[in-house]
Amino acid sequence: MILKVVADETRFKMLQYLLERNFCVRALAKQLGLAEATISQHLKIMREAGLVRGEKRGYFTHYQVNREPLLELAETLRTLATIEQKRCLSRMEGCEVSDHCRGQ
Repeated sequence: MILKVVADETRFKMLQYLLERNFCVRALAKQLGLAEATISQHLKIMREAGLVRGEKRGYFTHYQVNREPLLELAETLRTLATIEQKRCLSRMEGCEVSDHCRGQ
């Protein structure tokens, strides 16, 4: 779910701003040049994914990033990137042997 949330360009930009400082909806909307309703919809998705949390300050809610899911995602991607590719199993899987497999 986290990848789907941050894959959206607007939410990715919002995340970048929120990593630097807390914002209320109005300030974030002004910063990004978007409607407050649009920002609210994106924040709802980010909140449901556990990426942000809000803190009520008077009339406004200020949002901040929950960094733990991002750190977990980074660790998962790091682990994924270190998986070593094994030899082709084309004969065992019943596939035709391609030129790519012959070189292994």
